[in-house]
Amino acid sequence: MDVTPAPWTIPELTGLGRLPMHSVPHGERLSLDGRWRFQLLRHADDEPAAAWQEATVPGCWTMQGFDDRPQYTNVVMPFDGVPPQVPAENPTGVYERTFELPETWAGRRVVLHVGAAESVLIVHLNGHPVGVSKDSHLAAEFEVSEVVRPGRNVLRLRVVKWSDASYVEDQDQWWHGGVTRSVYLYATGRVYLADVRAIAGLADDLATGTLDLQVDVGFADRPERGWVVEARLAGLDETWRAEAPVADRVDAGTPRLYEQELASRVASGAPLTDEERTVVWPALYAQLMPPLDGRVTLRLTVPNVIPWSPEQPALYALAVVLRSPTGEAVEEITLRTGFRRVEIAGLQLLLNGRPVLLRGINRHDFDPLTGRVVSVEEMRADVVQMKRFGFNALRTSHYPNDPTLLDLCDEYGLYVIAEADIESHAFYGTLCDDPRYLNAWVDRVSRMVLRDKNHPAVILWSLGNESGHGANHEAAAAWVRRYDPSRPLHYEGAIHFDWASDQDVSDITCPMYPPISAVVGHARSGRQRHPLIMCEYSHAMGNSNGTLAEYWDAIEETPGLQGGFIWEWRDHGLAQSLPDGRRRWAYGGDFDDHPNDGNFCIDGVVFPDRTPKPALWEHKQLAAPVRVAATPDALRTGRLELHNRQEVRDLGWLRAAYQLTVDGERVGGGPLDLPSVPPGGRGTVFLPDWNPPAHEAGTERWLTVRFVTATDEPWTPAGFDVCWAQLPLDEPVSPAQIAAERLAALAAPRAGGTIDVDEDGLLVHPLLAAPPTLALWRAPTDNDRIGGMAARWRAWGLDRRTRSLTSIERHAAATVVRAEYGTAAGVVVGHVQRLRPLTGGGVLVEEEASIPAELDDLARVGSVFEIAAGLEQLEWFGPGPHETYPDRRRGAAVGRWRSTVAAQYVPYVRPQEHGGHADVRWLWLGDGAGRGLTIVLDRPRQVSVTHLRAADLANATHDIDLAPRPETIVHLDAAHRGLGTASCGPDTLPAYLVGPGTYRWSWALLPAGAASSDSGARRAW
Repeated sequence: MDVTPAPWTIPELTGLGRLPMHSVPHGERLSLDGRWRFQLLRHADDEPAAAWQEATVPGCWTMQGFDDRPQYTNVVMPFDGVPPQVPAENPTGVYERTFELPETWAGRRVVLHVGAAESVLIVHLNGHPVGVSKDSHLAAEFEVSEVVRPGRNVLRLRVVKWSDASYVEDQDQWWHGGVTRSVYLYATGRVYLADVRAIAGLADDLATGTLDLQVDVGFADRPERGWVVEARLAGLDETWRAEAPVADRVDAGTPRLYEQELASRVASGAPLTDEERTVVWPALYAQLMPPLDGRVTLRLTVPNVIPWSPEQPALYALAVVLRSPTGEAVEEITLRTGFRRVEIAGLQLLLNGRPVLLRGINRHDFDPLTGRVVSVEEMRADVVQMKRFGFNALRTSHYPNDPTLLDLCDEYGLYVIAEADIESHAFYGTLCDDPRYLNAWVDRVSRMVLRDKNHPAVILWSLGNESGHGANHEAAAAWVRRYDPSRPLHYEGAIHFDWASDQDVSDITCPMYPPISAVVGHARSGRQRHPLIMCEYSHAMGNSNGTLAEYWDAIEETPGLQGGFIWEWRDHGLAQSLPDGRRRWAYGGDFDDHPNDGNFCIDGVVFPDRTPKPALWEHKQLAAPVRVAATPDALRTGRLELHNRQEVRDLGWLRAAYQLTVDGERVGGGPLDLPSVPPGGRGTVFLPDWNPPAHEAGTERWLTVRFVTATDEPWTPAGFDVCWAQLPLDEPVSPAQIAAERLAALAAPRAGGTIDVDEDGLLVHPLLAAPPTLALWRAPTDNDRIGGMAARWRAWGLDRRTRSLTSIERHAAATVVRAEYGTAAGVVVGHVQRLRPLTGGGVLVEEEASIPAELDDLARVGSVFEIAAGLEQLEWFGPGPHETYPDRRRGAAVGRWRSTVAAQYVPYVRPQEHGGHADVRWLWLGDGAGRGLTIVLDRPRQVSVTHLRAADLANATHDIDLAPRPETIVHLDAAHRGLGTASCGPDTLPAYLVGPGTYRWSWALLPAGAASSDSGARRAW
């Protein structure tokens, strides 16, 4: 390609020889995917040598063993320089292959389609230059009819990794290189369907469909008359036809005087005669404003449509046929469309006339094995799992995802914010006003809209991410508003510093990681001007997503708030083989990539292999489509109120069953017939055979109602657990009363007995490998580490404590041990243990810790001890079965859960605090052969049981570095700090902080037999 200077250094150049973007699925294709000859060059303008290797297309060369590694950065550019400079050493892949042109394609129009290439694509065919394209996440097409030849052809793609465009693709992502989506050729006639725009909406009655259909007929040669476009909608007998216009430019002269006068009258609003209005003016307008050659525009009305929505994604097949002047069907395509209406009314985003809450997730194109290349099966698995866990919306962060994903969102039902491939994070406030990059802004936004316009799932267009706000955004926004007024615009940069600003770029107030207090305060301030939907919130890095429930409490209770998008869907850990044969999930720096941003890419609600993280269960329950409530009086009679939280469906797709438990053991239950409750409505149901046993002191009675799919859904089979609701049958009592009842239910203190302690006053017990001591520290989570808490804990020396015995006192059967814990920074914490023997060999431990004022933000206050190896079986009464924490526990139901100690391990890619269980009442550990023990707590407490010490976790950088210990490490916390989301967002709420003061807690260590059946000791609850 004869361009000087090099095309990868010219930001004004966005494409050369590239065809306009369109949305026509031309079907006559020749796939070029597979193995290509390949060379990786060091410089962008190097020429290939004689020796070729092979690479897979689509594929990232960075994931195929070539001498160029993946690199992860969040904000900083991966190389030094200022726009549009690129490094001299610039990895460049040259792909080459031959293909045979089908004989039937002779004389036809032939187009090359390259689905995506990072970041500059330069095409040659049979030695002839064809074209250039930039934008790593959109397809490039080139007409090659004049250079393709019958028989054998040689296609060469040169892909340059670093370019002026890299500065506009500075997303929080792995940097790769390669051809990352499919490559193929397709053929059309010399007259063909160039583009189809089918925007389906709803009339004011929300039952009549509207279809704005615009079909562009393309002419490879001179435009000719007589070509006809037909359109048919499945299920309707009607066929719409129109001839493709061709403007008569020979006879179009200067308007005559009376025509000029008529045009002036129309413009000024002067009255017209009936003939002027219906005959003369339309004819004159067609002369003055001739249509684009080949463009057919139809506005169609379709009665009694089923509106498209995530709950009911009704799609209609739209057939578009191009007929020649002789009536022959030259080309026919079928699109799937859905009728829905998107509008903003006041402070509400309305979908089909209803305000909606967007339970959203951000998603990259990512695969741990192939990097940027994602198969249809993988995309389908993403969408299905999102549906199963209660998401109804997706943001294509931060570029157009593979087009197949949008087909799947249409099909399964997910709202989509479609985002352009624009992020200039390292040059946040400059490139958006740099005229050299104006073309890039408008080109990337407009091409995305042209590609994705027909998808009913797309409800908002996003102008990109983290790129400031400048004239380039204004230009791109103006283009979209002109081309597609059916959808509002979204762009966080436009409202970044002022949510109520006077701007035209975003129709949505879409802040990033705002505190709950800020969004609620704004909604109540009277200054709000747009619907508020958080484009990113609740950063899912490691053990995170604390206060997710409180976010949704605020959203559901505050007018003007309409949801948000969690960051993000998947941990971006790349599969990496190590020299010793082990494999791990790699993050920034693991490929010796510099600069890098470490494990900041490990921030999804699912692990790299798509295994759900515990936080995902929290979201699933918060998104429950039906909720259950009952007053104490109503519950006594078995009367429940059901609230249908859906927007379209009634409850007919669900089945329900209830269960009554006492201390986690089932004592009653059965199926529950659901009434017909309309969307948004409430209904009453009575529990059949409702006869709960009388309440006994020290026990807990719970009603649990579970809802499952009644029949197969497209995204899950019948019987899938959709959600649950749980109600206590008994009035809550004070912690003091709970403690009294719990401890009274234990075996009585043993008269005349004493507790064995060693010379340091530490408990001696045959099943303890390490005695209980005071715990103030946890292995830092990513939120702790990045949010700065871990640094304070280390500065205080909480991970390096020394214990000094003060005294051992004996009062009758009680042994009182006083000690001081000194941190490495010299802070002293007083600690008292009161140990009493219990009949049957148990021990009652009552503890007190005095936290000084300077320790104003602790990870925990509690006890830690180790149990001898061999007690692997675990049972507990409290929320479960998955991990929970004080500010992330609504997704777990109170019950009696059975598991193993090893199964409590949560494999966060970078090891950290994990496996905790909030509000545990008691737990049992045993070997299944009669050896075991039970721990009973004075009140619901945070507990963890693991084979790893906190220091083991803190010292490891990858999960595969951990070596589980044979002993079991137990933490019983009087208080445990919430998780928050401070790796990129707010910390936990004040209610979940652990500050100075006096903490008291008690627990009993009881012998227990084989004990899943031995509930007597555990019936302390």
